[in-house]
Amino acid sequence: MSLPQGLRGDIRLDGITKSFGDTQALAGISIAARPGTFLVLLGPSGCGKSTLLRVVAGLEAPTSGRLLLEGRDVTGLPPAARGIAMVFQSYALFPHLSVAENIVFGLRARHVAAAERQARLAAAAEMLGLTKLLGRRPSQLSGGQQQRVALARAVVAEAPICLMDEPLSNLDAKLRAEMRREIRALQQRLGITMVYVTHDQAEAMSMADQVVLMRDGRVEQDATPAELYARPASVFAASFIGTPPMSLLRLVPGEHGAEVAGAPGIAVAPASTAGQVLGLRPEEVTPTDGPGLPARVQAAEFLGAETVLAVAVGDGAEVMQLRVPGHHALPAGAPLRLKLPPARHMFDAASGLRLPDPGTA
Repeated sequence: MSLPQGLRGDIRLDGITKSFGDTQALAGISIAARPGTFLVLLGPSGCGKSTLLRVVAGLEAPTSGRLLLEGRDVTGLPPAARGIAMVFQSYALFPHLSVAENIVFGLRARHVAAAERQARLAAAAEMLGLTKLLGRRPSQLSGGQQQRVALARAVVAEAPICLMDEPLSNLDAKLRAEMRREIRALQQRLGITMVYVTHDQAEAMSMADQVVLMRDGRVEQDATPAELYARPASVFAASFIGTPPMSLLRLVPGEHGAEVAGAPGIAVAPASTAGQVLGLRPEEVTPTDGPGLPARVQAAEFLGAETVLAVAVGDGAEVMQLRVPGHHALPAGAPLRLKLPPARHMFDAASGLRLPDPGTA
């Protein structure tokens, strides 16, 4: 039976939980990815992102909940019956087999005809620049070449869904950046749905159509990269996304409005926001020669095109970071004044959740 075109590559998780004894690794995960989506599961170590990927792959059975792939309930099916490809962190290449043999290993196991295997191999090798390396063994390849072999193995499977578990973590920074572009281009060229696990926000923000930020086995925020950066749903999301991350400042009552704790006399937000947390992205704050929030430099990091300043605000009770263009060799302790934008990011101090934007209900 042919699959309806609109469901090819569709993924839906409904209330997925997973417990290991008394430890709950996943707590009611419900997410969906439309066909052709590059979805990234992002979060710190131990948040449950790799466990969730293993549940999708069929390597772990959920304690409860349903998993639908392409409209089909596969919750109880083994990995081979799910119609997916997977690329592991370790690449999982057989050292005694050639590149060509590694690429078509899965096709042989599924008894795909020799002519079809050869055709898929040739196409994948050309796509990933491996044609001249097909006779080599994995030990004769660089890390990036080994990664391409693992990708080629996923390509020849011709699966509409591909899962990747931190595939770039073993590569150096320059090669990681190159492979980010290659993987994204490959996913778009093939039109497949990809679920990609990483703890690296640069990978998530640069590659994804949809980012699922996880924390303690739960979904903290499910959004596009732009939405995640512009409107973080919580203090955790605000502090996890961004380099440097968003600065979070406690607000206290003042004479003319809410003030930053330790910096009396300078109202930075309406009086009604006292007791809340103000979030500021580093690029939203600028040094000024005019009136502004008093601060002192703690450290200056020159990064080439810009300098990142860590500053103590007022009496030092609150610390924030700002990004300024060019080279600013400011010594520790140097005074400066900061111009703040209108309050855009407000969070509840007790729950850590984002509060409605000014002017909204």
